[in-house]
Amino acid sequence: MASSIDCPHRPCPRTPSRDGARTAAAVRGHGRVAAYAVVLVVLAALTGCGAVTGTAPRNAPAATTPTPGDQAPGDPATAAAPGPPGGADTARPAGPPGGGQTAQGRAGAEPRPPALIPGLGPRTLAWIPDNARQVLVVTGRGRDANRSEAVLHTHTGSGWQAGPSWPARNALKGWTDDHRAGDLRSPVGVFTLGDAGGLLPDPGTELPYDRSDGFAVSGTGFAGEPLAGSFDYVVAIDYNRVPGTSPLDLTRPLGADKGGGIWLHVDHDGPTQGCVSLAERHMRDLLRALDPDLHPVIVMGDAGSLSR
Repeated sequence: MASSIDCPHRPCPRTPSRDGARTAAAVRGHGRVAAYAVVLVVLAALTGCGAVTGTAPRNAPAATTPTPGDQAPGDPATAAAPGPPGGADTARPAGPPGGGQTAQGRAGAEPRPPALIPGLGPRTLAWIPDNARQVLVVTGRGRDANRSEAVLHTHTGSGWQAGPSWPARNALKGWTDDHRAGDLRSPVGVFTLGDAGGLLPDPGTELPYDRSDGFAVSGTGFAGEPLAGSFDYVVAIDYNRVPGTSPLDLTRPLGADKGGGIWLHVDHDGPTQGCVSLAERHMRDLLRALDPDLHPVIVMGDAGSLSR
């Protein structure tokens, strides 16, 4: 995503949620984040949707400025350090190659309710943390497609309730189980959601929100569309990043080659470098709906992968 010019090497000040910053981590997933520098007005380096300030895109096909979704080394989002298979729940099967660490804070959590979420197979369901009560499912139309649909599922106590279906976009070349910087594919997996921010003021989210000029972006995407406003609202996807920090944080626990800067952000009418994008009104709705007390996660990938 993007890095802040006024705090390029450390997390920006956060606005605490009602329970303070959460330390959610990536649950399961592979990923290589497309290494493309997006011309950002005040962004340092991002490995997902962010970019390096003043740098030109690296071999970005038909894009003057690579789109958010996968940034070059130094991007704010970083992959979560790998943890033991299944994390706290040792009965849980190991995640896909290159997976991240399991969600933190699961000790003592009540048993996960029946995960009857349409389109998710047993392997994918097993990657969802036991305490997750909000699951944003982003389903790609195909392995190599850059269009997808997003649905937020919330557990009511008796079962999962699905929200409206929102059109979404993902990386230019589709999805991958082994994301690498520069591959122009979004990582398949299950990742926690705990940190938000944007160029615009907090729209009323319970997540820690970093309002910063570091989210400013300019240039054009793969279809020649303007990127301005893409980072008005963002939610960091906990892939190769340190949970509990601003989305602008550049730390990458798994190294720069695994990409980073994978965010949910405002759609700019074109595919991303690795991020997932939604219409601005839907990003506002999502930010207002996500509740850190419900331990939200994102399940993302092509339909075939998620059905396993």
